[in-house]
Amino acid sequence: MMKERYEELKTAERGAIVSITAYVVLAAFKLVVGSLSNSNALTADGLNNFTDVIASVAVLIGLRLSQKPPDNNHRYGHWKAENVASLLTSVIMLLVGLQVLFDSILRIFSDKPIEQPDLRAAVVALMSAVVMFGVYWYNCSLSKKVNSSALMAAAKDNLSDALTSIGTAVAVFAASVKMGWIDTLAAVIVSIIILKTAFEIFQESAFYLSDGFDTEKLAEYAEEILKVDGIREVADMRARTLGTNVFLDVTVLMNPHFTVRQSHDIADYVEKRLKDCFGIFDVDVHVEPYEENNSI
Repeated sequence: MMKERYEELKTAERGAIVSITAYVVLAAFKLVVGSLSNSNALTADGLNNFTDVIASVAVLIGLRLSQKPPDNNHRYGHWKAENVASLLTSVIMLLVGLQVLFDSILRIFSDKPIEQPDLRAAVVALMSAVVMFGVYWYNCSLSKKVNSSALMAAAKDNLSDALTSIGTAVAVFAASVKMGWIDTLAAVIVSIIILKTAFEIFQESAFYLSDGFDTEKLAEYAEEILKVDGIREVADMRARTLGTNVFLDVTVLMNPHFTVRQSHDIADYVEKRLKDCFGIFDVDVHVEPYEENNSI
């Protein structure tokens, strides 16, 4: 199973490379056209894409580090490098969002006249939206196939970029008919979307890096364990996520008169059942004797 997981992470690298390529081309194109067409919104969108290049590189590095086998200092492997990559992506997005928001607010209160952008900026923004929707679809599908949290974070960033490009195009169309303030307002909206996406990715990454785990999933695991003949009670259960791999430790109570072989066979079956039903990467079942008023 570990070998298969390494192969999945290797496949996930393709998504990060696709994102890097798309962002490099789009960022350069938007910055040039944004400057030539006097569009603040398109320039802000280009800066966002430029920063996304760094975020995608971080995802690629995280995916490659996750493939390193366990060593003396990392007995569980290097799976959490994937979570760290997602966290770094969110921090980079947060910094860019704050910078774009700050610059946009300064322009709103500036005494300088707002120049009207031309329609070239809108065309570029719409082309960018189409490209990023395609990249989002590819990365989202690939992340689900290989179960990669880092690639899913990149896909969410792709979707955010596609939506902001649509907003940019609408703003430029409006600004081209003598409503230049809408272009600056769109830059503010772009920054807010960037910040929202960054916060969501940060929140999820920080949760898993701090060994948080969904209690509803634990309840599902316990319910499935209690269906196994011979299990009287689930006394304790702890789970943690490394990358997208779930490591589960369970203490179950069984009939104290079971032989060691009987208890061992039941524990093995529980491990197999949980892996088959929920795709859990590693399960460790500890057996204790069941007695009335038993407490662990």
